[in-house]
Amino acid sequence: MAKVLVLGGGFAGVESAIFLREQNLDVTLVSDRDFFYIYPTSIWIPTGDASTEDVSVPLADLAFEHNFELIVDGVVKFEAKDKRVTLQSGRVLDEYEYIVVALGQDKIQIDGMSEHTLSICGKPSEAVELHERLSKLIEKGSGKLAFGFGGNPKDSSAVRGGPAFEVMFNVHNLLKKKGLRDKFEITFFAPMAKPGQKMGEKALVMMDKMFGMTDINKKVGSKIVSFEADGVNFEDGTKLESDLIMFISAGTGHHILKESGLPLSEAGFVETNYYNEVEGFDGIYVIGDSASLMGPDWRAKQGHVAEVMARNVAYNIFQKAQGIDSKKSYEGHLNILCVMDTGNGAAFVYRDDKRGLMIPMPGIGHLLKKCWGWYCCNSKLCKIPRIPGL
Repeated sequence: MAKVLVLGGGFAGVESAIFLREQNLDVTLVSDRDFFYIYPTSIWIPTGDASTEDVSVPLADLAFEHNFELIVDGVVKFEAKDKRVTLQSGRVLDEYEYIVVALGQDKIQIDGMSEHTLSICGKPSEAVELHERLSKLIEKGSGKLAFGFGGNPKDSSAVRGGPAFEVMFNVHNLLKKKGLRDKFEITFFAPMAKPGQKMGEKALVMMDKMFGMTDINKKVGSKIVSFEADGVNFEDGTKLESDLIMFISAGTGHHILKESGLPLSEAGFVETNYYNEVEGFDGIYVIGDSASLMGPDWRAKQGHVAEVMARNVAYNIFQKAQGIDSKKSYEGHLNILCVMDTGNGAAFVYRDDKRGLMIPMPGIGHLLKKCWGWYCCNSKLCKIPRIPGL
């Protein structure tokens, strides 16, 4: 059997390991965490509706079910030409014919960000701290809350704004249930003039209506200069005062890959073709957030696109190992697809080259997203049948 090394235990890495094993290949997965973390459902941790355990699957359980080898260790060096990986423990992996890189991305750093903000798309511990700090403000009975996301002018696909909207609307509904909404000032902020524009113009109109209905303020269109303990400073000289700041910074290339010798985009992501191959590096595939996503201006890095890449790469590696010239591309699968949860409902969001939709789903939408989270865990653990394509 061909030996394949998968670097990363997120959506892209786990999916590739599962489908590589379905092709009966010898697979080893390396992850710096011992669990697969389901970021789309971690949005309920800050409000206390979910715990870290609720949105995590032990990688050891996945490795057992799908029969791949698991190494829980951090990658400190990757030499792509030599197919050599050095781990934090000092162990060197250099016996693999194929390597699938799914290490994710780093975050663009802004002055004061690490000290004064928490992210729902960062370390899992940050979501827990968000819950703890929000709970203290609720006990106090009042406060100013700021929720926002940043941009990457070098790569618009690396912006992740949906979770910021979801956490914000969930917090709004939590405060409303507790009868404290009028005691809290909630403000959304972003540097771009039209945050969420990727969803389409109709979606922007609907988002404005949602902001009005929930009495949420907006501060958009000015570059974020720095964060302080009591607020956010902007390039236009204004300051947004806040007792708690949740901020999702835009992505940039992973620091390990910057020294790998692989070709990088201006934003630091690995340049591949639509088959996730890297020109000049036979047997190296890069998927998920680590890859420079090609496509239209509205393209966005999302979990379902990463999983399409992973399934395709599993197929492509198997065919190549058999000497068969057959490949699958992710080009035809590019779209924006999500159920944007609000705590008491959701909105179905879809965007492709032909249309952009945002359909309100009061009540049932929240239940649907909860069901998806349950399905994600249990289907990957083989406890329930998997729906093709999901």
